[in-house]
Amino acid sequence: MQTLKARTIEAKSHLQTKIVFWVLFVGSRGRTNRIRIISALRKRPSNRNQLAKELGIDYKGIQHHIKILERNNLVTKFGKNYGVIYCVSELFMNNEIVFDEIVDRLKNL
Repeated sequence: MQTLKARTIEAKSHLQTKIVFWVLFVGSRGRTNRIRIISALRKRPSNRNQLAKELGIDYKGIQHHIKILERNNLVTKFGKNYGVIYCVSELFMNNEIVFDEIVDRLKNL
């Protein structure tokens, strides 16, 4: 199995951003669920419960991955308490080509 390295990502983006994307979407156990969550949020902003139902991931799992994505500034939340809606952040939107390239390369492994 070929290893994907941050240096091999061709998209023109800041190296630190590439590394964060690589770690979150390639180099960790939760990568598949985080890719699915980000992909869903790109299509439509949602709350955690909607994501859990749509993706078939339990609520606690969604909560865990959203916290990680939020901590790394890849998702933004709007609202309070139960009404919190998540969407992809400006940082993600400015570097979504890096995400797309990672996903394409993972499909080809």
